[in-house]
Amino acid sequence: MGLFVGLDVGTQSVKLVAYDPESRQIMASAGQPLDLAAGDDGSREQRADWWVDAVRACFDRIDPALRARVVAIGVSGQQHGFVPLDRSGSVLAPAKLWCDTSTSVECDEIMDAAGGAQRCIELAGNPILAGYTASKLPWTRKHRSQAYARLATILLPHDYINYWLTGELWMEHGDASGTGWLDVRRRAWSPELLTATDPDRDLGACLPPLVDAGTLVSIKPALADELGLPHGVQVAAGGGDNMMAAIGTGNVVPGVLSMSLGTSGTLFTYADRPVVDDTGRWAAFCDSTGGWLPLICTMNCTVATEAVGRLCGFSTKEGDALLAGTRPGAEGLLMLPFLNGERTPDLPHGRGNLFGMTGTNLTPANLYRAAMEGAMYSLKNGYDALVDGGLRFEAIRLTGGGSQSAVWRQMAADMFGLSVDVPEQAEGAAFGAALQALWAVQRAEGGCDGDLNALAAAHVRLDPRLAAHPHAEATGAYDAQYQRFLSHLDAIRPLYAD
Repeated sequence: MGLFVGLDVGTQSVKLVAYDPESRQIMASAGQPLDLAAGDDGSREQRADWWVDAVRACFDRIDPALRARVVAIGVSGQQHGFVPLDRSGSVLAPAKLWCDTSTSVECDEIMDAAGGAQRCIELAGNPILAGYTASKLPWTRKHRSQAYARLATILLPHDYINYWLTGELWMEHGDASGTGWLDVRRRAWSPELLTATDPDRDLGACLPPLVDAGTLVSIKPALADELGLPHGVQVAAGGGDNMMAAIGTGNVVPGVLSMSLGTSGTLFTYADRPVVDDTGRWAAFCDSTGGWLPLICTMNCTVATEAVGRLCGFSTKEGDALLAGTRPGAEGLLMLPFLNGERTPDLPHGRGNLFGMTGTNLTPANLYRAAMEGAMYSLKNGYDALVDGGLRFEAIRLTGGGSQSAVWRQMAADMFGLSVDVPEQAEGAAFGAALQALWAVQRAEGGCDGDLNALAAAHVRLDPRLAAHPHAEATGAYDAQYQRFLSHLDAIRPLYAD
């Protein structure tokens, strides 16, 4: 059997895995770091050609004999980014990313035009939050008027890589949910929200067609030659990184909770129906399998621990050893790690805060632990909303860079009071993209009945060596510190209201 490639176009890097479903092994992997253009106004941008160059670099590192065996490619991409194209398919401006909070004013403008946040939830299932694609359009109209005037096509990051690979334009429902325009109940665009974003033009005409999750499109022959791939390679629909990580962690049936600890932190679960909260406490997204994916996203996860590491002069690879002498609660040191602003809780103008400093607890180790704990408390705040909404979970499937840390794993088990399992494949989004491509090809060839659950059960294997189970004493310590986190969160909200 041939190989199935998963590409994950993230914020910090592009990752590639080449999976052999017959031997159930990753035959090769590669990664390429990405730059990030950051501004004091909260802007976070990347150029689309950086992603393309990184994808090329990843393929260049794969043995030509393996590249010749590739059957299909699935693309995972960071959600919400806005890639504007003109009529010729050229990129008009840098892509504003999911972690860009410079458009929070435009969020309010769109929601006001639509009739308020509650009305947006009624129309599409979600309010328009900072980071969503929708607010990037009026920002571009104001600040890059020439680019906006020439705008012909609106793409997300994974859509753009699909376009580069195939020359075809499309979106799929999971990633499209993160634009803010998709009515997740109907799985169709909301005309009212598109009009609220720009009443003077038809933005719907700029959106590519929405396709089924099992869609396959042929790679461009010239690009196949350039990358050393067969001409018959198919490109799957792909999806947002959270949707692909759901597949890569086996989260394709109700009851499983996936937690991704990367630049951002996310919690998500599969649902066979739309799961919408009337107050917008979670993102009511579609997934990339035909179902739905209620999701919590925080904008500051490993961002916080990496910032502390830089400040104190150590690598995060040394973090676990550094924390060996610390205890849950960091001796009273508490961090609200909103370095990039925050989505959960909804504080786009928020900034990091450090509380409880004394002459004895302000050490590099406690500071690092406080950053890690603060990132997890933000996720727990979102988790509590999911549980309050009636969702129940028996265990956590952990993925992302944090899943490779024994301290992160044990902290997740203790803080949430749930057992933690870690799939063998650490790159959940890239692996999920490869599995989606495998599923699409098998379905097209009539080799399976479309049961993605069975396929995930066969290929997503858990590593028993990395499992973690909650300890009652630590759970109690975290509960007490979490209540302090919530109290301090309430206290600082007015400081960052505008």
